[in-house]
Amino acid sequence: MSQDFTKVVAALNSAMKESQSGGSPNMEVRRMTRRINPVQSFIRNLIRLLTIVPLWWLFALPDFQTSFDGLGPENLGPLLLGSVKTIFIFWLGNILAKIFYILPEWERIVLLRLGKSVGARGPGLFFIPPFIYSVARIIDIRITTYEVKATKTLTRDNIPVDVMAAVELEVEDPERAAIRVQDYWKTTEWASMEALKSTIGGNDLRQLLSETEKIGSMLKAEIDSAAKDYGVNVRAVRITDVTAPASLVEELAVIARAERSAEAKRIQANAEKEVAISLVEASNTLAGQEGTMELRQIQALLEMSKEESSMIIIYPMDILGSQIAAATAGSRAGISNPDQAV
Repeated sequence: MSQDFTKVVAALNSAMKESQSGGSPNMEVRRMTRRINPVQSFIRNLIRLLTIVPLWWLFALPDFQTSFDGLGPENLGPLLLGSVKTIFIFWLGNILAKIFYILPEWERIVLLRLGKSVGARGPGLFFIPPFIYSVARIIDIRITTYEVKATKTLTRDNIPVDVMAAVELEVEDPERAAIRVQDYWKTTEWASMEALKSTIGGNDLRQLLSETEKIGSMLKAEIDSAAKDYGVNVRAVRITDVTAPASLVEELAVIARAERSAEAKRIQANAEKEVAISLVEASNTLAGQEGTMELRQIQALLEMSKEESSMIIIYPMDILGSQIAAATAGSRAGISNPDQAV
């Protein structure tokens, strides 16, 4: 038990160092910490206690009592025999204790019978006979998320970027994950890294910045095609961060503003064109029918009369009206320019 605890502490320390340096936790840490089950440990220790104490009391203790009766050479035989019995009793108790396995709901155990896989079992209490059956691995089937980062990777338009993606996966077939690959976690991580770099090299920077969902779907399909061979299902891949050089980001912002300005002017020009076409059609319609122009003029007068400060002077639509309008305009011009009128 103390050796197992020492291994766990050492593995956790190495995992902390790897996480601080930017790496992912070691798979051995996850495997060891997963097997530390308090209920299973209690039952095993109870089995050891119930097995070792009675057997040692019945078979080994009499030999030690005989050897302790005297100090002569004839007492060495019972002492050695009692020591051998004690070692055998402890070994037997440990073997019987390891028969019992208790797995929680999120774990599956992969068994081997004489070296051949017999499938996965779990969850619950299991009795695994020794010497014939062995445990290949205990697999955690819960959904797990890890990050993949590609640094200074060139895009299709030769721009170095740093891209970070989050990969969400789960183990669908524990037997294949334990038998077909030594470390399914590390293999999936390397496949994700390769797929991410390949996707970055096949897209422009603007696509990486604007089409993250599409690129995430492409990454998911590529990683899933490699991971399904060893029983791992990639549920989703999300692009969490894309970092480009600051100078390039400013240039892209200038280009985007220019494109938006050009698009706005293009929309305004199209709108003015449509208005001009509508005015031409309206004028043709008004000119084609008698009396429509007068109705339009009356409507315009009604709209102008809604303003309180406006004054409207109406002249006849004949030659006399034109002369009156010209005379009125001339008199108003003379008032506004008295020096010229003199």
